[in-house]
Amino acid sequence: MTEAFIYDAVRSPRGKGRSDGSLHEITALDLASQVLASVNDRNGLEGHEVEDVAFGCVSPVGEQGAVISRSAVLKAGYSETTSAIQVNRFCGSGLEAVNIAAAKVKAGETDLAVGGGIESMSRVPMGSDGMGGMADPTLVFQEYFVPQGISADLIATKYGYSRDDVDAYAVESQKRAAQAWDEKRFAKSILPIRDVIGEVVLDRDELMRPETNMQSLGSLNPAFIGMGEQMPGFNDVAILKHPDVEKMNHVHHAGNSSGIVDGSAAVLLGNESAGEKYGLKPRARIVSMAAIGSEPTIMLTGP
Repeated sequence: MTEAFIYDAVRSPRGKGRSDGSLHEITALDLASQVLASVNDRNGLEGHEVEDVAFGCVSPVGEQGAVISRSAVLKAGYSETTSAIQVNRFCGSGLEAVNIAAAKVKAGETDLAVGGGIESMSRVPMGSDGMGGMADPTLVFQEYFVPQGISADLIATKYGYSRDDVDAYAVESQKRAAQAWDEKRFAKSILPIRDVIGEVVLDRDELMRPETNMQSLGSLNPAFIGMGEQMPGFNDVAILKHPDVEKMNHVHHAGNSSGIVDGSAAVLLGNESAGEKYGLKPRARIVSMAAIGSEPTIMLTGP
C-alpha cells in the first residue's frame, strides 16, 4: 500500500457563528473556495494536480447544499477534472474527509488529494438540515436521544468532572490560545479571509477571550438545567440509559463549551512521488485511520 503524507495545512480564522461575526457576510462557498485556492498558491500548483477533494459539511443545505466541495473546487480555479465529495459524520466530518483523501492516496487512486471542511454556522445554523433521525420519535425512544448539552453534562457527572474542573480547563485553554497567537505559532497556517472587494475581514480567531478567569466563568449559570429538568426532562432520559448516575450535575455553560463558529480548513495529502514531482516537503505521515460509532445518549465521546 502507498504511503500518504501531509504536505500542507491551511485554515481560515474562526469567526463568531452569529450575525455579528466577522465572517457572516462571507458565504460558505466563498469561504471554502478561498481556502482551497490558497492550497494551490502556497504550493506552486496550477490547479490540475489535485485529483480529488473531500470536504466535511454537517449541514449541507441552503447555501451549503448540493456538493459544496465541488462548487468550491470550481470557484477556486481548480481544473474541471478535479472531482469532489461532501461527507457528513457530525463533529468528525472534517477529520473523516481527511481520512477519505488519505485512503485514496494509500490505495493508489490519487497522487494528490485535499481533505478538509466548511461550516458557516452564522448563515446555515445547526439543525438547518432537519436533524434527520432525531425528528423520528420511534428512533428517539429506542436510543434515548438527548441534546448535546445534556450529553456533555452526563459525561461530566459520570466521570467525575466538577464545575471547577471544566472551568479551569477553559481558562487554561484560553491562555494557551492567546499565547500561541502571540508567539505566531499559527502564522504559516492561517489564511486571512477577504470580502468581494479584496479587503481583509478576519485574520485572527474571533472567539479568544484571554482575559477569562475563574471568577468571570463562575458568574455564568449552567446552560442546560432547564432542558434537563423540565417535565418530562432529558435528565431522566439520560439516567434511564445510564442508571449508575443518580443525579445529573450541570456544569457546562457558554464560557466552557466549544464555540459556534464559521470556518474552513484544507489539508493537502499525497504520495511520495507527488511530493518529489512538485517539490513538496512532507510534514507528517498518516499511518492508519479508524472509525467507530458511539452510544447516542453520551454521543460526545465519539469524535
